[in-house]
Amino acid sequence: MCNCLLCRIGRAVEKGKLKEPFRAADVKKACPGNRDGTYSGTLSRHRKGNPGGNPAYFKRVAPGSYRLLKKSR
Repeated sequence: MCNCLLCRIGRAVEKGKLKEPFRAADVKKACPGNRDGTYSGTLSRHRKGNPGGNPAYFKRVAPGSYRLLKKSR
């Protein structure tokens, strides 16, 4: 079982530990163990339309607030 933050976020949403939309602080609470900046950085880097061309797993619904994309569930 993958233990990367992206997978842990998906599992937390599936299990109801993380409610959508979520913010970095919510992810930190549901998926502890990473440095503080990792949470907001991961959400931003993997949002739909990110400038770096990274795979998109989240949709930004408001500044700092995200939902999982359907395909990542």
